[in-house]
Amino acid sequence: MSTKETIQAVRDALSAARMATYEVAAGVKRDDDPAALVLYAWNAQVSAALLAPLHICEVVVRNAVSDALETVYGARWPWSPGFEQSLSDPKIGYSPRRDLQNVRRHQTSTGKVIPELKFVFWQKLFTSRHDLRVWNTHLMRVLPNLDPAEPIGQLRSEIYNNLEEIRKLRNRIAHHEPIFRRNLPEDLQKIVDLIELRCKVTAFWMLSNQQATEFIAQRPECLLLV
Repeated sequence: MSTKETIQAVRDALSAARMATYEVAAGVKRDDDPAALVLYAWNAQVSAALLAPLHICEVVVRNAVSDALETVYGARWPWSPGFEQSLSDPKIGYSPRRDLQNVRRHQTSTGKVIPELKFVFWQKLFTSRHDLRVWNTHLMRVLPNLDPAEPIGQLRSEIYNNLEEIRKLRNRIAHHEPIFRRNLPEDLQKIVDLIELRCKVTAFWMLSNQQATEFIAQRPECLLLV
């Protein structure tokens, strides 16, 4: 099969609309130019490679938050009325309170609840509404590598913002969307930084067992001038 035939077959299988994004980014001018396929393959590969660092980061962050919540609300914090009432519950959009209620309804232990809660649930806990009960006292304990010279509110806000960027990256990967326009070295560094707040050894171990760095460095030439 010729290069042109391969390009057309993949384009038909993945859809012209989906491939158009990559064709534009790769500057494709001819129907026998494989640059869009090269870019698509790399985007898929680097997305897959980033899943391992994202996995470690999410588990570390949610365990740190659970540690703080257990100290304040007890070992069965998902069933604590006080904790439930502390959660926001907007009528429109994502509701941490409803997420917790829906998850715990089908689980019997805190350990079973934790992995079922959405990533955004953990992010939303790094808002100022939880400062008084949780973070003013426990942020530095559960994330011991934070800068003690900075105010708690500022540290907590920085964590929230970094989690927002990581969540967007995670969601794009989960929905098989392009991530080639993102600053991927910066994304990976944010992941490392978040893990380091909890444990520098774990951050080093993660970096020693990931392939994202390698794939990021293999960014296709068609994007080098973008």
